[in-house]
Amino acid sequence: MSVTVENLEHNLAKMTVEIPVETIEKAIDKVYKQQRSRIQIPGFRKGRAPRVMIERMYGKSVFLEDAVNEALPQAYEDACKESELDIVSQPKIEFSQVERDKPVVFTATVAVRPAVELGEYKGLEVDVKKEEVTDEKVDERIRQEQEKNATTVPVEDRPVQDGDMIELDFEGFVDGKPFDGGKGENYPLTIGSKSFIDGFEEQLIGANIGEEKDINVTFPEDYHAKELAGKPALFKATVKSIKKKEVPELNDEFASEVSEFETLDEYKADVRAQLEKQAEEKAKSDKEDALVDKAVENAKMDIPDLMVESQARNMVQEFSQRLSYQGLTMQQYLQYTGQTEDSLLESNKDAALKRIKSRLVLEEIAKAENLEATDEDVNAEIKKMAESYGMEEDKVREYLDEAQMDDLHQNIRVQKAVDLLYEQAK
Repeated sequence: MSVTVENLEHNLAKMTVEIPVETIEKAIDKVYKQQRSRIQIPGFRKGRAPRVMIERMYGKSVFLEDAVNEALPQAYEDACKESELDIVSQPKIEFSQVERDKPVVFTATVAVRPAVELGEYKGLEVDVKKEEVTDEKVDERIRQEQEKNATTVPVEDRPVQDGDMIELDFEGFVDGKPFDGGKGENYPLTIGSKSFIDGFEEQLIGANIGEEKDINVTFPEDYHAKELAGKPALFKATVKSIKKKEVPELNDEFASEVSEFETLDEYKADVRAQLEKQAEEKAKSDKEDALVDKAVENAKMDIPDLMVESQARNMVQEFSQRLSYQGLTMQQYLQYTGQTEDSLLESNKDAALKRIKSRLVLEEIAKAENLEATDEDVNAEIKKMAESYGMEEDKVREYLDEAQMDDLHQNIRVQKAVDLLYEQAK
């Protein structure tokens, strides 16, 4: 395999790669063996036809495209190693020659790591204030704890009130006809939650159990179901049950049940201390972010678009994974929000550029200051990972391959650079 490299402007490079004929032939033979069981040739049992007979019937290049796809990943990986480029993006692949009995030739345009010219990064000054912990914030945190410990009790002697939790049967009509997704039975709804169309929940206030009520609403202009957007709708709704929330009384008994303290005063003091600690941690984090932003602002670098696009794709992929943890697919999210994959990718590019610049500057600071990850640092991080995943430290080490260990070392160096900015700040 031959590789030539052309350095382009804006930290781009183009590799021209030639895959030898013998490599493609091996890939063709592999593809043939994978696919022959599905191919029927007259005079041969299904899956038994020789490759030469299949190529004679369907053309000599019948397996070529799949063979190229089979050979491409390894060829690209080998080209990256041979070129010794510090590649920081996914490649843009273009083929210039794909013919039987000839080498396959393709180009891979990639972004290479930009050089960073550091500006001032020591003694930086940023204006970040710690959030004040007021009595109101302490009371709000305690109210949240009361809500967590609230109980629900059935209500049968009055109509629906704001804040009630009800079960509801409903069916929606647009232009006098029912529509998909507009019907529900024993549907749980908290009045005031704003989980239905504006005006729907308010019109249920005053309804009695078993009473059918007409609810008139208008779908928002930006409603995700385009066929309903902006249209008036009638819902026929029947309240099946009503429950109300009862929060525990705020006293010493409550304090002893939700904390390790015996009195309400002690509990309040502990809540205040927790909020103070959180405020200090947030102020520190905000100051670190501001210092990194300042160091980036003072630095110079030329970030190629391909690098930004690759980072944005990674961010979308991370988001998709988080959605899956919530039981949603990316397709469902896009449908609900009215976005496309391209618009979602585009909306992540500014954040991607910021992430790239921050990382590059911090890595350059770590290099300039000779910041290294010691064995003690690595052991501490592995211990944190083990505790987080509920695993033994040795098991975590077994799962970390060489690339992941390199990332771990680099992440420690980057965090040390952040620490240095914070310690050296005015």
